[in-house]
Amino acid sequence: MEGDISLQLPAGQLAPSEALRAKHEAARDDFAEAVLSGLARERRSIPCRFFYDAVGSELFEEITKLEEYYPTRAETALLETHRAEIARMVGAGRVLIEFGSGSSRKTSLLIGALAKVSAYIPIDIAAESLREAAGWLSEQHEGLPILPLIADFTKTRDLPKAAQRRRKLGFFSGSTIGNLSHAEADAFLANAARLLGKGSAFLLGVDLKKPVSILIPAYNDRRGVTAAFNLNLLARINRELDGDFDLTRFAHDAVYNEAEGRIEMCLVSLSDQTVRVQGRAFTFAEGERIHTENSHKYTVAEFQALARASGWRPVRAWTDPDRLFSLHLLRL
Repeated sequence: MEGDISLQLPAGQLAPSEALRAKHEAARDDFAEAVLSGLARERRSIPCRFFYDAVGSELFEEITKLEEYYPTRAETALLETHRAEIARMVGAGRVLIEFGSGSSRKTSLLIGALAKVSAYIPIDIAAESLREAAGWLSEQHEGLPILPLIADFTKTRDLPKAAQRRRKLGFFSGSTIGNLSHAEADAFLANAARLLGKGSAFLLGVDLKKPVSILIPAYNDRRGVTAAFNLNLLARINRELDGDFDLTRFAHDAVYNEAEGRIEMCLVSLSDQTVRVQGRAFTFAEGERIHTENSHKYTVAEFQALARASGWRPVRAWTDPDRLFSLHLLRL
């Protein structure tokens, strides 16, 4: 089965090892550019896509198991409850395209329910995460062609030949669409429509609006795992970009912005201090914040309106009994 797993690499004459090295160098340059430009802004920020190095990915897996963090449990339960209905509505013979490497367990639930999946193509910039997910899923679903694609899933323009002229099902789980601004989410959905093509379907997990008493603990747990996850972003800068952040002088914070309908995560400077990254100095005042993540929440109607504006037709939405989370099936 291992022979069915391959990484889709850029066109050209580079050998696989050289191409992967080039990918890693490009990723490091992207990280450096985002950090340096983000710290230089008046309102400092670092994109949340950089949370997920090896340490960050392990910490996030721990977050998904926390009592306070409901999204993973709620979405998994929805898939378990409604997967047969989803499979009937989607139909047989689809190529499954996953945006982001996602949770292998949730993906496996979906693959197991669908009839005659032609191929599985996960898209992510993290090559190692793709390899690990593909390896695990190949053991669970023997004979399924798995073709990981190293790319930014928000901007991917082309799919492997195995997906051409076949009906496709997109899958975007974990409420990751909430990390995008409304404009970014609209652009992502429009690009996904172009990528998947006419006749495709799209299954997305979307977090619902709910009381702050539930939201805040989900992003600021009692054990401090989310705080460690957020602070690891600074540790990663130290490891990879020759930074000298003192993690004891920054604190994790999460607030709900009612007007924007989103959780905002930040790192707060606990004192006046100067930090260096790749030789550049950045001065922080006590209380100054580095914005690291938004997590937008939607009502069912709000998300369906966003989907329609991006060219999709909402077909069905499922919610759990406590109305914590939703699954949406869209069509073109």
